[in-house]
Parts: sequence; structure tokens; C-alpha cells
Amino acid sequence: MTLILALDFGGTKLAAGIAHLGSREWLRYERRLSPASADAKTDLEIMRSLIYSLLEGVTPSVIGVSFGGPVDATTGTVRLSHHVAGWENIPLKDLLEAEFGVPASVDNDANVAALGEYRFGAGQGCHSLFYITVSTGVGGGWILNGKPWRGMSGMAGEIGHMVVDPNGPVCLCGKRGCVERLASGPYMAQNVREILENEQQRHREASVLRGFPRQSAQVGKPAHAAASPLKQLARRRGGEVLRALVGDNLQLLTGQLVSQAAADGDDVAKEVLYQAAWALGLGIGNVANLMNPQRFVLGGGVTKAGEIFWQGLRKVARETALPEVTFEIVPAALGDEAPLWGAVALAESLFTMK
Repeated sequence: MTLILALDFGGTKLAAGIAHLGSREWLRYERRLSPASADAKTDLEIMRSLIYSLLEGVTPSVIGVSFGGPVDATTGTVRLSHHVAGWENIPLKDLLEAEFGVPASVDNDANVAALGEYRFGAGQGCHSLFYITVSTGVGGGWILNGKPWRGMSGMAGEIGHMVVDPNGPVCLCGKRGCVERLASGPYMAQNVREILENEQQRHREASVLRGFPRQSAQVGKPAHAAASPLKQLARRRGGEVLRALVGDNLQLLTGQLVSQAAADGDDVAKEVLYQAAWALGLGIGNVANLMNPQRFVLGGGVTKAGEIFWQGLRKVARETALPEVTFEIVPAALGDEAPLWGAVALAESLFTMK
């Protein structure tokens, strides 16, 4: 039978699976973590080991690849990775075809996951959908009239770098207030760390001033004037759950732990998680106004954050879009395997073109 090899190069994980053409079950599947210090060479070596472990001497008929970063899908060349060094202008398609002697197709992970959800998951039956992955980064992929749409230079769908807060924190792309800077897992963890570290500093300063006489209000400012949200947050003494999870070592915080702490009632975690939902909801509402897809499908680790995230996201998206603009927002059905099953769909399309 015709054997498909599907590969997923993620920002922090690498995965591979093999399946027969037309099957919806893996013959074999394996996932490995990419070391924090990994570069392109490291990831390629890990993936190569993964592939040969799965194939067990069998040669695939076609290869489909999902890559976590900008890709020239016409040539299969990786442009770069925002999270792993050394991927600039790597001809991944050519490398795979040279090693295995079979056709390969490579595309951006969000585009591939969109195809996977359209063919096998939450996008079945839709004529148009926008898939959004919210994990190490934030990206998007389009299906329009039943076909992938990449835009003129293959960069359509980059919702992660839509600016929603021009005065917000600086994103890795250099702009301020991008959706990714506020909603991705690593940045959520960073935002929590900054709040808690600032709170520690305020407590230290307060201890120095303790014992000095204090005015009940500033001159010209009523005593009942509302405090800023950040001060109110500090006043509620949030962060206890977060600190308990990492033993006061804030460097161990992750987006997943932020979501867990929010579910357990930590005020700081809930605030940061709602900020992520707000940023993504604002982006979705604007995309709905501009393109009006039938369905938004959301995947990635952050989308497992629970009702605080989903309720806030849907509320902001609905308030941002015009009342006449109708759309659905649903979780991905394929979960973390959406890019890998999308790679299967990519490979199947390639096989039918042979």
C-alpha cells in the first residue's frame, strides 16, 4: 500500500507519523522535545533519527511537512524560524527528496493545520475557515472556497503580528502590542513574571518607607479615587498559586502553568490569561470584519486554557465585529496533531498530482 510520511517541525517539539493513503489512523507515531538550545542542525538530526525509527527500513511514497515558521511553499524552502536559530533559507523540500528519493511538500504549520482541520477535523463541511494556532507563537492559515490560500508571497494569515495595542510591549518582530506578544504561551509566562517581580520590588520599597506618616490622599485628588488595574491586582495579593506551582522560581513559569493557576483562582494568572483572550479576540473580530470566514478554528496549547480564556475571547471577538458579521469560533478537533494530519493531507494532494 502507498505509505505517507508526515513530519511536524514545531518551535519546541518535533513529531512524525506514517499512515497508509486514505487511512485515518497512524501505523506508527512519535513525538520528541526539541532542546531549548537547539538550532536547525540539531532539529534536523533529531527528526532524521525519528524518521528512520518509524520507517523500519520501509520507503515512503510521499512526504508532507509542517514547519513552524515562514515557508516558500512553491519551492519548499524555509525562510526562517522565529524560535529556532539557523533555519534561514534552508531548502527542506530538496533535502528530504534527496535523502528519500520521493516527492515532498513543505508549508507553514498554520497553513498545514488549516488543511488538516478542513479535511479531517473541525472544518469539515466549511467553504471558508481561518485556522489559528496559539502556542509558542501565534499564526494563522486560510481555507477559501475549499482550497488553501497563502497570499501573494505566501504570508497570508499572520494574525500573530497584527497590532492590537500600539503602546503595548515589544514583540520579537520589533513592533509593539502584537497578538503574539500578548497571547502566546511563552509571552504569557513572561508577563506574569514581570508583574510578580514588580510586585516584589514594590513590597521592598514599601518596607523602607514603613513607619513614615502617610497622607490619605494626594493634593487635589479625592481619597476615593480608583487605583490603576495593576495596583488593584497587587492589592488583591495575586500570585500565590503561581508561586506555589514553581516554588518561587519564576523562571520555571510556562503558559500552561499560567492557565492552570488561572483555573485555580490566581488573580494575576487570570488577568494575564484574560489579556491574552482580549488580544486574540480583538484580532479575530477584525479578521471577521475584513474577510468574514464561516468558521474560526483555534488550536495550540493555549486554547486548552479553559472557560476564562474561551469566554473572554468570544465576548471580545463578538463585540469587535459588526453585528451583521456572522461567524463561529470553535476548538480544533485534531488537537496537537492538526499540523501532522495536515501534512498527511498535503502529501495526499501531492500524491494525486503524480
